[in-house]
Amino acid sequence: MDLELRDNVAVVTGGASGIGRACVEALEREGCRVAVWDRQGPRSVDVSSLESVREALRETEANYGPVRHLVHAAAMGSGKFGFPFLNLEPGDWARVLDVNIMGMVNVAQVLAPGMMERRAGTMVFIASVAGQIGSQTDPPYSASKAANINFAQCLAKDLAGYGVRVNTVNPGMVKTPLNRAVWQAWHDQQPEGQRRTYEEWAGDKVKAVAPLGRWQEPAEIADMVAFLSSARSSSVTGQTINVDGGQVMHW
Repeated sequence: MDLELRDNVAVVTGGASGIGRACVEALEREGCRVAVWDRQGPRSVDVSSLESVREALRETEANYGPVRHLVHAAAMGSGKFGFPFLNLEPGDWARVLDVNIMGMVNVAQVLAPGMMERRAGTMVFIASVAGQIGSQTDPPYSASKAANINFAQCLAKDLAGYGVRVNTVNPGMVKTPLNRAVWQAWHDQQPEGQRRTYEEWAGDKVKAVAPLGRWQEPAEIADMVAFLSSARSSSVTGQTINVDGGQVMHW
């Protein structure tokens, strides 16, 4: 299937690792020219800084041309195990909300005008099933992902008249550094006799919550992202699409 992405310019935030990296690779296989915006790597981009995002767009368009597609995967967790929520202090929320919510706002604010002017473009935001089910493991992260889903729908309505499509992809259980950090926070607060390895903890969890009973792979998320960025999904906008092994259906 030809996704008609060859020679299109795409930006992937958080593209240095995890799901973001898989999205970079998927779009490059389809012939996209991809700019990676990430805190890691030779060109650091902080999505929580509006000026950093503006400068990144200037550099990207000077080097690649007008940006046609956005994949926003940059995100962070609190680094603590938030069940119950009182394990966290109010101050633990600020940086998570700044990166995960205002980062999305900043990226949309900077990229939307060019797409509107050209009357073409796509935005795909990586959220999480945690934003749908109120996952208790990290309340700031869950709340920020719910905000991502909602704001993407606002964007989809605002931009539809300009031919710009906006969708959200919700991964379920994926082996990423962020997922492992949740386990580490849980592990560190357990008594010695109740600690479990990451593989034990996560293996039991994925079997319990996902009907398919297995991990989702970053490449599976990226395949959906590439489809939503392509001409093959030209009538799809304002949607929240789960790639979660049936997890939310199960809940």
